[in-house]
Amino acid sequence: MIKKDLDLERKWQALRLSLKDAVGRKPKDMNAILFLVGVQELGKGPHNFSKEEKQDLMHIAICKVLSLSGFYELEGVDNNGWPHWKLIKNLPHFDLLEQEKLLKMHVIEYFEQEIGLEF
Repeated sequence: MIKKDLDLERKWQALRLSLKDAVGRKPKDMNAILFLVGVQELGKGPHNFSKEEKQDLMHIAICKVLSLSGFYELEGVDNNGWPHWKLIKNLPHFDLLEQEKLLKMHVIEYFEQEIGLEF
């Protein structure tokens, strides 16, 4: 691993530990963290979500974190309070590992900029 990858992994683990302190258990993977971001962005607090709503929350999270680099833009919020996003520029074609790195970088940036955590 190169230094950049090690630094990303160090920050990722620090984020997971910070979330453990905040929600009571360490999120096991990217999907769990994206779910938490989606719930945060929806702004309705803890709730029992259907399977479809959970998928929608993860989509909201992906759009929100990637909006930090201009890939998505918020179009607006529907009558039920759910945000809707518009793709502004195409994502680069990466393999799965590179896609995960891109998401990790943006999720970390989200928690630093939007929530005020430091890693």
